[in-house]
Amino acid sequence: MKVLITAALPYANGPLHFGHIAGAYLPADCYARFQRLIGKDVLYISGSDEHGVAITLSAEIAGRSPKEHVDHFHLVLQDFFKKMNISFDHYSRTTWEGHVEPTQTYFKELLKNGYIEERVTDQLYSEKDKRFYADRYVMGTCPKCAFEEARGDECPRCAVSYEATDLKNPKSKLTGSPLTLKATKHWFIRFDLFKEELSKWIKTKNWKSNVINFAQNYIDDLKPRAITRDSDWGIPVPLEGAEGKVLYVWFDAPIGYISATKEWAQKEGDPDGWKRYWCDENTKLVNFIGKDNIPFHAIFFPAMTMGQDQPYKIVDELPANEFYNLEGKQFSKSAGWYIDLDSFFKNFTADQIRYAIAANAPETQDSEFSWKDFQMRCNGELLGKYGNLINRVLVFTQNKCDGVMPPYGDLKREDEVFIEKIDELTKAIYEAYSHFHLRKATQLVMELAQEGNIYFDAKKPWKDPEGMGTTIACSLRALNALALISFPIIPKSAEKLWKLLGNETHLKDQKWESVLETGIPPNRTFPKPEVLFSKVEDNVIENELEALKSK
Repeated sequence: MKVLITAALPYANGPLHFGHIAGAYLPADCYARFQRLIGKDVLYISGSDEHGVAITLSAEIAGRSPKEHVDHFHLVLQDFFKKMNISFDHYSRTTWEGHVEPTQTYFKELLKNGYIEERVTDQLYSEKDKRFYADRYVMGTCPKCAFEEARGDECPRCAVSYEATDLKNPKSKLTGSPLTLKATKHWFIRFDLFKEELSKWIKTKNWKSNVINFAQNYIDDLKPRAITRDSDWGIPVPLEGAEGKVLYVWFDAPIGYISATKEWAQKEGDPDGWKRYWCDENTKLVNFIGKDNIPFHAIFFPAMTMGQDQPYKIVDELPANEFYNLEGKQFSKSAGWYIDLDSFFKNFTADQIRYAIAANAPETQDSEFSWKDFQMRCNGELLGKYGNLINRVLVFTQNKCDGVMPPYGDLKREDEVFIEKIDELTKAIYEAYSHFHLRKATQLVMELAQEGNIYFDAKKPWKDPEGMGTTIACSLRALNALALISFPIIPKSAEKLWKLLGNETHLKDQKWESVLETGIPPNRTFPKPEVLFSKVEDNVIENELEALKSK
């Protein structure tokens, strides 16, 4: 079966942080790695989201053109994903030339099929700046409480929500220029026409209750929504008389999944290869997103696709995660509440942060990164349980078995119970990965490591020369399983363990059942053991906490 995995396109207007990784990219990566291990035909796609008024204005502030701005952050995003060992099959961007055609085709087919209408509306315009301003770049006097520094969509004093056009004395937040209402022509998608079809479709989904409930409530209140902007940065509206109009960034971004797959197919030398995934009803399409992206992936993009003539896949699974915070507060570069990533990767490894995020993944409620929890995960679990078992078993094998895989010999009941436990835990972790339960998978990895430590301690091979070979053979069997089941979460460490078990192949190229069934062949020679994890010292964590407070 083909599994098409997408992770929400990150906006190329600033760097990412661990909250983004926890929301979409790590869960998607672990799922993709697992699906490859069990033999599925996997394509894992994402790319930089590079249009929108926010980019034009940020670029202007930075003294760059929009293209220079997105070029810069596209590289920043790619570098971060590389450091985090995110295994995209292809990472694209929405400014590549091949993104224009599928986006404009989506618009034209929706228009042809009666789902788009033209309207003239009044929008806020600056005569001085010669531009229309979106609500986030507008400030003025609150229409309810008369607070003079109200935002374009909400008053921070009385918390009332409104349209930016309701503000009194509106002005540009960037230049301070006064804004007036000016008529402008735009195109709206009639989402209200999709209510019935969306309602029937959403009822067929067995998604998280919070996703289903949010989507159903949203569907009940669907209204026409503008899909065009006055701008010269974006995908042009493909109609005569639409000069100076571009498609809204939220409209073109999800189509980036399709255009990214087209770019991948071209690079593979098979230009039509994208259709094997997007136009085959047997493909399983999984969209990994944070909860702020639920309406776009559970409602807007499915409706847009329902209005197409092409038989595009519509999302099958939508494992949306909650928010992941930093020490109790939202990550915020502007507020100084963030982790300096250059510093982080000098002191810690990608596997350490991947594991810490997975162990506390925000699957059903908001969770957070804390430095003390990170230290505990690294020292108590990765080093104290996982690394400890590996080191003691492999060192003992070197010293007492000449570094060679011993025969199992005569298994006693406690050996059989341990082997049964290995089998039970590997089956449980298979189920956890299959159902997007990353936290559970992480717990089960550590449970196997802990069971191995308990077994080794109980058997005391150093005191039992006769049964020593059996104990070591069973312990090495556990390490073989441990390498496999931990690979989706901590791929570099699992690969090192795989090599320490004498394998010359790459773990990513193996198959789940084969690794478990074949095991470690008799008389295999193992290389000299290496330590996989180092201790995270108190002073390092204290320095990080001080750096956070000082920001």
